[in-house]
Amino acid sequence: MRITDGLSPKKVFYYFEEISKIPRGSGNTKAISDYCVRFAESHGFKCLQDDSNNCIIFAPAVGCDKAEPILLAGHLDMVCEKAPDCAKDMEKEGIDLAVDGDNISAVGTTLGADDGIAVAMILALLDSDNKRPPVEAVFTTDEETGMDGAKNIDTSSLRGKMMINLDSEDEGVFTVSCAGGNRTRCILPIKREEYDGETLKITVSGLKGGHSGAEIHRGRANADMLLGRILNYVLPICEARIISVDGGLKDNAIPTSAEAIVKTKKPEELKKAVCEISEVIKNDYSSVDDGIAIDVKEAASKEKAANADSTEKAVAMLSALPCGLISMSRDIEGLPETSLNLGILKTEESEISAEFCIRSSVLLKKEELKSRLALIMRAIGGKVISFGDYPAWEYKKDSRLRSVMTEVYEKMYKNEPVITAIHGGVECGLFSDKIDGLDCVSIGPNLKDIHTYHESMSISSVKRTWEFLLEVLNELAKG
Repeated sequence: MRITDGLSPKKVFYYFEEISKIPRGSGNTKAISDYCVRFAESHGFKCLQDDSNNCIIFAPAVGCDKAEPILLAGHLDMVCEKAPDCAKDMEKEGIDLAVDGDNISAVGTTLGADDGIAVAMILALLDSDNKRPPVEAVFTTDEETGMDGAKNIDTSSLRGKMMINLDSEDEGVFTVSCAGGNRTRCILPIKREEYDGETLKITVSGLKGGHSGAEIHRGRANADMLLGRILNYVLPICEARIISVDGGLKDNAIPTSAEAIVKTKKPEELKKAVCEISEVIKNDYSSVDDGIAIDVKEAASKEKAANADSTEKAVAMLSALPCGLISMSRDIEGLPETSLNLGILKTEESEISAEFCIRSSVLLKKEELKSRLALIMRAIGGKVISFGDYPAWEYKKDSRLRSVMTEVYEKMYKNEPVITAIHGGVECGLFSDKIDGLDCVSIGPNLKDIHTYHESMSISSVKRTWEFLLEVLNELAKG
């Protein structure tokens, strides 16, 4: 028996369960892309697949002959996060779905509804006889790690000038603009030496985390930065050296756990100091992140410790680098303007790296943040590497698509949709750069806690979003 049997819309959840069986983390998208190709071939649709595993399916109109093509877009990859006690290999295994009332989630892992629900809805639509214009279904890859698929995709075969992007997480909210961003990796060279002392592991865990675009303004703790705060408090009290600092797997996800392995000549004093700062931190975040756990225990390591200078610089790096919300928009109430998130902290033999996701709707401020990181790193003998730059998606004042969607929504629900801009990155900006005059709106059903193993999706919201999408396409089919 299928987990989603009995859920409505039937075909949408059928395809959602099918693609959930396929491992599809960013950088691991060949299998899911091939699935889409096989779908197209089995339905007799023209299909293009490129070296980035992007896939475009061309489906003819149903029930009309004059309408212009519509672009429907979603990304094939997902963020693969799992609970600490989850043994699943997300590179090789699909996810295990679970239904609880109106919510569908995954057992111990991210659900992948971001953006698996888009793929499922589009496939369900193409596998139906619902009235619609010609559809150009665009499935991109590696959206979660810099939107590389959208950057590399060749759009010359596309005729559509309107795009419905199905990559939003709030029903009834039409996203029409987003911030630009980039990735910046801060690299600190370290030198190691023999150092006598007891090896201890300091662990930070239990944080809420979340998407660094959607949740950055909520004031939640960042495990990597908390680790820096702890070390900055503890190391001056106790003679100690860093062996490693590590935390987070994705630069666009606020890390929920991190750990430092240190050597100290004063283990009991270090444990006491960790306990002291732990209470301060828990109190600081009690109203926004009340599950924080900080632990210290004996450990073992074959690695030499960083020398005194490298230890000092590593602590300075984690303490001085900015992280979190920088400024709010002056034009749109409640919208973050500029932020950065330290998502990946990693120690290797000769260096410590800290990878940030920078976002801003103002180009100059994005560049200023990159420069600020570079200045701090140069001051302590490090460097930065920036990559994955993507443009902001500017608001289109005159939008036929937005007007049609608004009219349909008001007719169906006797209420106005929310028209908004977001701080997170959306591929519409890249497509707008590639397709002159492109008219875009991004929508989606209600999703919670995306990019975490608590992620869930409202089943009833999927049904309403699906019905809304069908009605919009029916209206556009009139030409």
